[in-house]
Amino acid sequence: MVDSSDALPASDKELDTSGLFCPEPIMMMHNAVRDMSPGQVLKVTATDPATTRDVPKFCQFLGHELVDHRSLEDGSHFYFIRLG
Repeated sequence: MVDSSDALPASDKELDTSGLFCPEPIMMMHNAVRDMSPGQVLKVTATDPATTRDVPKFCQFLGHELVDHRSLEDGSHFYFIRLG
């Protein structure tokens, strides 16, 4: 049984930037949010450690909400961003 506190948030669109390095993940995020509406959630999968710094700044700068961020031991990061 999965603890509800460990459940990942629902998302409206997914973007996998695994294997890409700065600035590509952020550039792809800019493109992805253009096709989305305020209130929708974008799930981003990344392996670039710089995203732990860049994604929160992306959200702050553009007025989006970083709903959740999970890091795995294998170096993968999952971000859930609600568009502002």
